Amino acid sequence: MTLFRLDASILPASSASRSLGDLVEAEWTAAHPASTVVRRDLAADPVPTTAWQNAVLGGFTPDEQRTDAQREATALARTFADELIDADALLFTVPLYNYGVSQHFKTWFDLAYTEPRIDPQGTALRGKPATLVTVLGGNYAEGSPKEGWDHSTAWLRRVLEDVWGLDLRIVHRAFTLVGVNPALDAFAEPAAELKRDAETAAVRYGRELAESRNANV
Repeated sequence: MTLFRLDASILPASSASRSLGDLVEAEWTAAHPASTVVRRDLAADPVPTTAWQNAVLGGFTPDEQRTDAQREATALARTFADELIDADALLFTVPLYNYGVSQHFKTWFDLAYTEPRIDPQGTALRGKPATLVTVLGGNYAEGSPKEGWDHSTAWLRRVLEDVWGLDLRIVHRAFTLVGVNPALDAFAEPAAELKRDAETAAVRYGRELAESRNANV
């Protein structure tokens, strides 16, 4: 059995999203100790920004006329698709950056999305169990001064759940910059509660991720 894990945080040593992902992974590993975890770290190994363009153009170009860059991009897209299709379950840890989705994740998704096996008409990923961990430095919930400024979570849900059809669970934690940014010191108590809630959800969804795979084998 295989768990595919993708991390997008640019700060691995202090990443809140990776820490929550570790909790999810620990539950998977406890249930499937002999399983393999395939990792893709988009900070350590970012996708070239030109890859998507080359893959798209390569898709409209006969193979014998493709450039080396176009062949490399389409081969990388196939690798991404293989990692997703071959895994029994998926784990994504993706922080909010500058009120939007991580550029590393967006570049990865755009390239993967050029692969015909995982386009909206394909069924290769439909129903595959997945957990998304997403974290926000501030808090953009209903009633907050910056309500609606989180332009990442809804997009992530749309492409993972609606486009790829994953059986998705979401671990969400806000206020990760409390204790880092002095301007947020007044929110220490609610931030601590949100952290505890997210950790509890990560453990629960990690267990459900493992159990949902058990139900399908």
